[in-house]
Amino acid sequence: MVSLAESIGKRVLLTVRGMGRMMIFLYATVATLPFPPYRVRGIVKQVHFIGMKSVFVIVLTAAFTGMVLGLQGYYTLRKFGSEGLLGSAVALSLIRELGPVLSALMVTGRAGSALTAEIGIMRIGEQIDSLESMGIDPVKFLISPRLLGAVVSVPLLTAIFDVVGILGGYVVGVKLLGVNAGVFFGQMEASVEWNDVANGLIKSLAFGVIIAWVCTFKGYFTGRGAEGVSQSTTSAVVLSSVLILVGDYFLTSVLL
Repeated sequence: MVSLAESIGKRVLLTVRGMGRMMIFLYATVATLPFPPYRVRGIVKQVHFIGMKSVFVIVLTAAFTGMVLGLQGYYTLRKFGSEGLLGSAVALSLIRELGPVLSALMVTGRAGSALTAEIGIMRIGEQIDSLESMGIDPVKFLISPRLLGAVVSVPLLTAIFDVVGILGGYVVGVKLLGVNAGVFFGQMEASVEWNDVANGLIKSLAFGVIIAWVCTFKGYFTGRGAEGVSQSTTSAVVLSSVLILVGDYFLTSVLL
């Protein structure tokens, strides 16, 4: 029993220590943002990498998500004679929840894993140590542009996801199942408020911070060798995805 208690206590202490390191890492990154030099080119490069290169997978995912919502929503609403509410159901589902969450999960899988691997390879290749030896702050030089790139990119990708998803629901609901187009968009306009859009954008901003924070942290403190990078990348994707889902619940409970 004593050894079991010691094992549990050790795990708890290691977990708390890891959480503390992550919070200090985030604070150190945010604290460097107001001070020059401002690496505008680096930020633009990260926006292109995280955002532009994720557009295809976002569009593809959004189209089929909207089509599935249109199909399932139609047959569910038809049981209650409310097919005209299909536009509202599709739009609110995407704007409030599915758009921010699925966009963040797709970005985590496509770009977040690459961020972890990139920083991890720099760590095991001693490039980060070289920056420190030259008096260059590696957090300012490497982490801050990636954080800002994710904060800019994820809300834009979420907006694209919402629009494409609504169009996918329109194609299925109106073109295939025969819902009146005027009713589809009229009910959508009547039910969707600016507060719904703002809540979705706030969530996407938070998810962008989570992705960049967790993935760069795991890469920055990766273990030695290729195995260390592999483990860090897997851990980053899993932890980011879990924190996105947990954060979605808490943000929803606060914003509603």
